[in-house]
Amino acid sequence: MGKLHLNQVKKFYGHFEVIKGVELDVTDGEFIVFVGPSGCGKSTLLRMIAGLDAVTSGDIAIDGVRVNELPPVKRGIAMVFQSYALYPHMTVFENIAFPLRVEKMPENKLKERVEHAARILHLDQRLQQKPGMLSGGQRQRVAIGRAIVREPKIFLFDEPLSNLDAALRADMRIELAKLHHQLQATMIYVTHDQVEAMTMADRIVVLNAGEIAQTGEPLELYHKPANKFVAGFIGNPKMNFLTVTCKSVSDAGVEVDYKGQTVLLPVTPRDGVVGKELTLGIRPEHIQLGSGDISLTVMPTVIERLGAQTVAYAALEGGGENYCATLPGSIAIRTETPLTTGIRAADCHLFDEDGRAFERRVELTDIDMELLNPASA
Repeated sequence: MGKLHLNQVKKFYGHFEVIKGVELDVTDGEFIVFVGPSGCGKSTLLRMIAGLDAVTSGDIAIDGVRVNELPPVKRGIAMVFQSYALYPHMTVFENIAFPLRVEKMPENKLKERVEHAARILHLDQRLQQKPGMLSGGQRQRVAIGRAIVREPKIFLFDEPLSNLDAALRADMRIELAKLHHQLQATMIYVTHDQVEAMTMADRIVVLNAGEIAQTGEPLELYHKPANKFVAGFIGNPKMNFLTVTCKSVSDAGVEVDYKGQTVLLPVTPRDGVVGKELTLGIRPEHIQLGSGDISLTVMPTVIERLGAQTVAYAALEGGGENYCATLPGSIAIRTETPLTTGIRAADCHLFDEDGRAFERRVELTDIDMELLNPASA
């Protein structure tokens, strides 16, 4: 079992509140990712779960047992850090076996556990080598193996891939996803990289300034962000935001004006927004060539050609708002040459003056619906 419950968990450093009453339930076998910008509190929250930082107030429970006062070794957790923290003079076998030797486990059982972990991580041919002979990815697997042999209730990962190059990070993301599927263990993973979060998580916890901005499955956060912060954080390149004015509301949605162009957005209406400035959000990948319900002619300043896609960046007229469009890779566009793009009303998000999202009446594909609601598929 590996259930985790956080009840109004807070953390103060002096008078500064770092974690602000976090409530969260993690079920057995889930892969949860804490994601957010630097300084949002994600590593602090993980360290409190591990017992490396004290909880100022609130409760942390693992499998129904309150663990606030328990030392890390008694909590049934294992943690993998950003640094590999391997002993350079020890072999891979001895590095993986180290926590078991501290527990004074019998040699035959210790050997069995180490060899089992090594097979899972494809390190069985490296057991007699030392860390200096390994690649970065292999060293990280050794650190993970040291966690596996403890057979914890919950695995905790604190940005374990940030020291690897881009290619190794991509490979290790796949390896960690396979490991989770194989072990069926509860895993909590901290990262600032929303691509890691989207590709590995069962559920993502988006943190902002010590609070949970939204919790949900990756596609739920992508299609239906609860607020402007989540909308801007999830997705790469990030969502475009345009300032619009609300013209009217009706059962059909909310009508807004953008620089003389009026469009009806299919969102659930609210009272008291007519005449107010709102924010329209559109993801770069949902922008099309040519005209749309809203059309913008822009002058690209930077063009990134990525093969399958071309990403164009521009500054909108009047300044203050940047604009990014992800277009087909074969498109023939140039910097400082006018480009007409269109936005469909059905692809837009809308946020009020406090950043709260209007509920979208989004048209999802059958695949999206199956991923969002696997039980009903």
